[in-house]
Amino acid sequence: MSDKPSQAESFRELDRELIEAVRAGDPTAYRGLVERYQGRVYAVIVGMIRDREEAKDLTQEVFIRAFKHLDRFRLDSSFYTWLYRIATNLAIDHIRKHKRYRHGEYDDAVGRESDHAISPTVRKDDPGKNLERKRLHGLIFDALDELSPDHRQIIVLREVEGLSYKEISEACGIPEGTVMSRLFYARRKMQKRLKGQLGS
Repeated sequence: MSDKPSQAESFRELDRELIEAVRAGDPTAYRGLVERYQGRVYAVIVGMIRDREEAKDLTQEVFIRAFKHLDRFRLDSSFYTWLYRIATNLAIDHIRKHKRYRHGEYDDAVGRESDHAISPTVRKDDPGKNLERKRLHGLIFDALDELSPDHRQIIVLREVEGLSYKEISEACGIPEGTVMSRLFYARRKMQKRLKGQLGS
């Protein structure tokens, strides 16, 4: 049996090395952590708030906060789930502060950044199907708009980021059973809304 570490273990080990370097007084090492995770953090936030410009600002704030509180991070934990917890909490705070979700016409550019796991793939050279794709994406994101921030958080982490129940539990600070129940409720509500919109 091979003793070669898995890709996940290698990623975690590099995270630890970078974090230890920052803690030892090398702030430039933090750039490596930012480069590794800023795209994924941004995708989570834009999937939750559906505003690219505000998502950029919040993504920056995530890494500022993470840097300030890096001494609180336990090296035996997963850095990216800790980071996602900061990101999703900031996104939820943003949604609640504005007291509404961002409704309106579907923005295909936003969709491309956050809907890979919850929307079907369509060939780009088929205008008719692309129009239907845009309509379907709009319906999906309108259905997301109907969810509470807590339920939208679970959907994005599971369906967009593909996190396991355990990882979502760590990222959100809730039991796995709560993750599963929220996911079940969120999926059922989205399916009900889509069924009504699609007339099936």
